[in-house]
Amino acid sequence: MSRFFVSGLINLETTLAIDGFPLTYFPIRYPFFGVQTTVSGVGFNIAKALIVLGDQVDFASLIGRDGNGDLVHQALRKEGIPEDLILDVVDETPQSVILYEPGGRRQIHVDLKDVQENAYPLDQQTMAALDACDLAVICNVNFARPLLKAARDAGKRIATDIHALADLDDSYHQDYMAMADILFLSDEALPASPEEVARELIARFGTAIVVVGLGAKGALLALKEEGFMRRFKTVPTRPVVNTVGAGDALFSAFLDRYLRSNDPIGALKAALVFASYKIGEKGAAAGFLNGRELDTWIKKTEGA
Repeated sequence: MSRFFVSGLINLETTLAIDGFPLTYFPIRYPFFGVQTTVSGVGFNIAKALIVLGDQVDFASLIGRDGNGDLVHQALRKEGIPEDLILDVVDETPQSVILYEPGGRRQIHVDLKDVQENAYPLDQQTMAALDACDLAVICNVNFARPLLKAARDAGKRIATDIHALADLDDSYHQDYMAMADILFLSDEALPASPEEVARELIARFGTAIVVVGLGAKGALLALKEEGFMRRFKTVPTRPVVNTVGAGDALFSAFLDRYLRSNDPIGALKAALVFASYKIGEKGAAAGFLNGRELDTWIKKTEGA
């Protein structure tokens, strides 16, 4: 079991099943059991996945002083996620709406409210949790920036997922890319091939481990010290329902397995299985295998 410090977004997520993209106008639809509202958000998804996998997590986030914030606390208690670093300090809890079609393609709409205008406070309790962690997982949301620097100053290894990146000079992500020891991103908006981007990130920032999610094509792993770069294919497990949260699942399972084994290749192979199983559910925070279940599925899919 590893101990993680996680800081990232929590939001109330509503998923809506549609017939397909583009969405044709119609005044009213009745998608029975096709609308679902749950607690999610990148930080919540990662914290929950790591706990399900058997790790210890300290989770720092900001939520609203509203009814949706109350729902967040209920969900945290249900999932066994510690609440002591969850601060009810903004007016409204962020929300998202996700449209998804048969086959799993999705479109995400996120309303961050005013959470981006705040900073997570560096109090004694927060610093103690950072000091105790084996790895600091700092998500790319504005309020977490003070924690990014605090983790680096404390000598902690940092992992972050910057998701879509269209420009390596993007000012929003510069500090995350510069400080991350483990950096995840998606291929959806890259300015060049995943291999070219991974090489440039390593050359520019000295990143030890870069993983580029390739969607249905799998993922690319690049290791600085070993001079290693290779694509790994997706692993089929069960039918795809909604691909939302696949990247969070890949990231979480990789971190869990990497800290347990110090084997990035084995960690990515396990994470691809974990993410494949996860997208058989509707919501971003659903469908996580525990450690024993993941081992079973790895054996089932060997050679796939």
